[in-house]
This record gives sequence, C-alpha cells and structure tokens, in this order.
Amino acid sequence: MNRKWHRAGLRGRGNSLPSPFSHRALGNLHSRPGRALCKVAAPAGSVTMAQTAGSTAGLGFLSLLFSLRLCPAACDTHSLCYNFIIIPKPSPGHPWCVVQAQVDAEDFFSCDCGAAQIQSVSSLGEKVKGTKNWEIQIETLKDVGDFLKEQLPDIMPENYTARDPPTLQVKVTCQSQDDGHTSGSWKFAFNGQICLHIDSDNMTLTVVHSGGRRMKEKWESDRIVTSFLRNISLGDCKSWLTHFLVHWEKMLKTAASPTTAPPIAHSKGAAIKPSAWFPLLVLVLAGLVPTVLLG
Repeated sequence: MNRKWHRAGLRGRGNSLPSPFSHRALGNLHSRPGRALCKVAAPAGSVTMAQTAGSTAGLGFLSLLFSLRLCPAACDTHSLCYNFIIIPKPSPGHPWCVVQAQVDAEDFFSCDCGAAQIQSVSSLGEKVKGTKNWEIQIETLKDVGDFLKEQLPDIMPENYTARDPPTLQVKVTCQSQDDGHTSGSWKFAFNGQICLHIDSDNMTLTVVHSGGRRMKEKWESDRIVTSFLRNISLGDCKSWLTHFLVHWEKMLKTAASPTTAPPIAHSKGAAIKPSAWFPLLVLVLAGLVPTVLLG
C-alpha cells in the first residue's frame, strides 16, 4: 500500500500554493492534488529535456559520496545541499533513508529521513534547530525520502530486480547569487554511478549514464513530478537557505577563516565530526564496505 502524502498540507505557510504530493500516494498523484510549502512559477514554454551523447566514466561508490556531499561554495554565493542515500533493503536495525545536510560545504546535520529523527547536529544546526523552518525542513526531507523510495522500483536500471535493488544516491542543491538569483539542481546515482542530472532552472533532464534512461523516460512527461522536484530545489530549499542565513552569517564567515572553524556539537554525544563518519556509515548501511576496502 502506498504512503499517503498529507504532511505537506499540514505544514503549509502563508504563501503556500498548490502542489501534487500532499494528500495522495504517488500511485494516485494525478487524481487529487494537494498543497505544498513553496511553489515556484513554471518556466516559460514547455519543459525541455536533453540527453548527452554517450556516457561518463564510472565513479567508485566512495568517490561518489564525496562528490555528492560537497556543495559548491564561493565567497559571493551561498549554497544549501541535501544528500540522500536510499537503501531499499537495509541491514536489520539500520535506516533505509539517510540524509546529510551542508551549507557552504559545512555539515550542519544528518538524520534518518525515514523516521525524521536527527542523528547528528553541528553548531550551525544548533543555531537554527528551534526555528519553525527547521521543523518544516525535517518533515519535508521525510517526504522527499518517501518519494524517492516509492519511485525507485519504476526508475531503477533494467539490470536490477526487486529482489536485488540498487542503492540510490541523490543530491539536491540550491545556490544563491549576489544578484538575488537562486539556481537549483538534482543529481541521481545508482550504486556509485551518476546517471541523471536535472537543472531546476529550466527542468532539463540530462542522462549522463544509461542507468538514468528509465528515470528520464518516466519523468520527462510527468509535469507533476518535475514540478515537485523544482519546488523542492527552488522553493523549499531556497526558503530555508534565506531564513537560515540570517542566523548563520557570522558563523559562516568564521568557518571560512583559514585559522578558525565552528565546533561540532552532537545530539547523541558522539565525539566525531559528521563529515568523517557519514561516508563510512553509508557504506556500512549499503553493505558495500568489503567491496570498497577489498576491491
């Protein structure tokens, strides 16, 4: 039975506008639209899709984790990234969804997005943890995790089966510029191979590996799904970045200094920085540590 999407409607703000994933499971998306946290105006004209010629060279799983985790950061810009790992068949007692969040390449929290439970919080996260936008963010990330899990059977490459599904890695990014423009993007990968890139500005879907073809074919004509992805990256992500930067400005300037950096605080008393344990955690959850260490 599909999960019902009712939480987004309950968390709506004053500027909320219609969105597809509020009241129905993904299997019934087209029959009953709901409401969303943020809505972004659709780009002029029809949605365009593009596919690259050929495919890129394969990336190792560990290399992918670092490339997906690191958000772009420049002195005149600010970026917010959410890195999801969806593990269809996790080991007993381990989460099926993990998300690591970064602002300007600085970790600020990680959580079990399947249960909406925080695993680790940095000093940046502690600064905004009590805000309304923080709570909205956590619940929305759970919605994204549910969306990805429900989509996985229909978008995974044909060489995988339901009995042996791949691990899905996803990065969503929004980046603000000095001129006020905010750009957004999504990257999707299966078992360490980046397969699809989405430019949220014009909703161009680009296949960068054959493993992304089914994803593109399923989504390219589905305006409900593409609108959802665009709203998350250029609506919700942009809104959170704007609100959180009010609290973070001085801390980020300190973090950018070559001599100082903000201390890391942890919700469960751990004494290790999230950036150090997150890649290994994901490898353990995915059951890929032996492959990486011995391969």
